[in-house]
Amino acid sequence: MTIIRSISKMQKLSRELAAEGKRIGLVPTMGFLHDGHTSLIKRAARSSDVVITTIFVNPTQFAPNEDLSRYPRDEKGDIAKIKSAGGEVIFIPKATDIYPEEFQTYVNVEKLTLTLEGKVRPTHFRGVTTVVAKLFNLTRPDLAVFGMKDYQQAIVLKQMTRDLGYPIKFVIAPTVRERDGLAMSSRNKYFTETQRPEARALYYALRTAREMVRSGCKETSLIRREMKAVIKATCRTAQVEYIEFTHLESLKPVKQIAKGTICSLAVRMHGVRLIDNMKLL
Repeated sequence: MTIIRSISKMQKLSRELAAEGKRIGLVPTMGFLHDGHTSLIKRAARSSDVVITTIFVNPTQFAPNEDLSRYPRDEKGDIAKIKSAGGEVIFIPKATDIYPEEFQTYVNVEKLTLTLEGKVRPTHFRGVTTVVAKLFNLTRPDLAVFGMKDYQQAIVLKQMTRDLGYPIKFVIAPTVRERDGLAMSSRNKYFTETQRPEARALYYALRTAREMVRSGCKETSLIRREMKAVIKATCRTAQVEYIEFTHLESLKPVKQIAKGTICSLAVRMHGVRLIDNMKLL
């Protein structure tokens, strides 16, 4: 297990690995790892000689009113989990190294970032694409693995990878869920024991949508209305930010469910903002 904190040392190692003909897999994370993260590392390990996992809580993807300062951290635990999952290299840079004084260059993907998360968090994706582009440059991966839970993020990064000509195989791995269906997330830690069962509302709503589609309902307005009812029945104080139905690749909105439709939603409950999604057809 190699732990690197210096940008110059990361660059040196990635060049050495490439010169040796090693196939590099990359799994970028913000730390506080759970089984969803380790599943990405294991997926990368199956197709790589060396897996580099990055741990970096990226300040540029947080708006001023978001939870950057209290985002959960557990470096020691993360290192143990990465090692157990088969990761060989961990890159843990400092924010001041990634964004040195007078930093002023950003990467922006346009159309795909105007909807869903980008609509309610307008500065979010510029931070995501910039840091991942920089991590790509520093680690030189042949393969990069991202999770389906942050689906729009994955589609945006896939577009960036293609547009900027990175020679990287891009993999979107399935969402890993708790026993009750809640998508694994570092932010699940914020819930108290009594609040936690109500977080299942997102999965219940998505499952309801899928069942309605399988029963022949294709009208998104009807499905959205029923999903909101399910969420409120599970958590009376929940605030639905959005429930959207879009094409799987283009993220363009649809009014009738058709092949390649994904449902995405964001909900606030007990001060915690959760997102989730499910392919419906």
